[in-house]
Formats: sequence, structure tokens, C-alpha cells
Amino acid sequence: MIHREGYATLAIIYSFVILVEILIFYFTKNQAVRFSSLPIAIFILFFFTNFFRNPPREFASAPQTILAPADGKIVAIEEITEDEYLKDKRIQVSIFMSAWNIHKNLVPIDGTISYYKYHPGKYLLAINPKSSTLNERTSIGLNTGKHDILLRQIAGFMARRVVCYMQEGMQVKQNDELGFIKFGSRVDIFLPLGSEVKVQMGQKVKFGITEIAKLP
Repeated sequence: MIHREGYATLAIIYSFVILVEILIFYFTKNQAVRFSSLPIAIFILFFFTNFFRNPPREFASAPQTILAPADGKIVAIEEITEDEYLKDKRIQVSIFMSAWNIHKNLVPIDGTISYYKYHPGKYLLAINPKSSTLNERTSIGLNTGKHDILLRQIAGFMARRVVCYMQEGMQVKQNDELGFIKFGSRVDIFLPLGSEVKVQMGQKVKFGITEIAKLP
């Protein structure tokens, strides 16, 4: 299955690649060029199609537990001061998504969207800690009824568009679709102090399945 965010992009890419191949076939007499261009075209189509894939998945159900909002690798677990919305000390857990991960993002726990803000910014490598505050990003506050957490979708070096479906006041359920980030990116989660973090640095996680933390 292909995610809806990929329909227009893939239509443009497929049309362009097919057109280039037709032009090469009709206007290039060099057989080596003809045959070498085909595997390159196939790889390009495979890469972009794979990026926008949206396979079915059985999700977990875990009340008061933060499930992974994204596929990827844990690149940060640290205590920081979150000064945009929460204005206090938090445990930050960051998930880096490579170009080969599925880039759909999910809501990690039931709650109400209490804050939403889009920030234009730079396109540093998403694995860089500075990307959390310097890159293009979307910040989403989520109130669980007992706790406030913050999610941050961050564009990376390749990512040039962060898509978020949330609005302030929305009631959301665990594993509802939160958004999509195109071409390599990162998601930060800011948790209350005292949360029991259940992942380790370098661990690979899957959205809607891997338990990130148990709230206090």
C-alpha cells in the first residue's frame, strides 16, 4: 500500500523517469547508455515507492504507556529543559528515521491536542541534536488527562516537508495517524520526569508497537 502523501510525488517521479527513458531509447544510439539507464531508473522508482509505503500493521494497546510514534532508531535519551511549551525539565527520547524507514507518524497515547505550532527552519541532518530547535519542525502538545507531553516532528537534510494532521482541541486515540515526514527525519518525545523509559540508545523501534515509556 502507498501512503496518500505519496500519490502526487510518485506520479511526478514516475512520469519524469518514464519520459527520460523514452527519450534515451529514441535519441541515444549507444547501447551501453540504453542498458545502463534502465537499472538506474528502476532503482529510483523502487527508492521512492519504498519510501511512501504504508503496509498494514497490528498495533498494540497500552493505556498510560507511550508507544513509538515513528519507526526508526533511538538516538537520544536525556533530561533536558523544554522551553517552548512545557517550560520545565523533561525526559527527551528521540527517534531518527532513515530514508528506508516508514515515515508515517502515529499518536503515542490517548489524549487531547493542547498545543500546535509549525516552525520554519534549517535542514541539518536530523540525527544532529541541534536539529530539534533549528530545523523546520512541528510541535504538538498532548494532554493525557494526567500528564502533558510534547511531540516534535523534525525535518532532516533530505526532508523538505513535515505534514501534521493535528489541530488544537482534537480528541485523539493511541495509534491515530498524526502525520508524515518526507525523506529522512526525526521525532522527539518530551516525557514527564519519573517516566519509566523502556528503550535503550541505538534500539530500533516500530510505531504503534514498541513501548517507549510508562508514564508516572
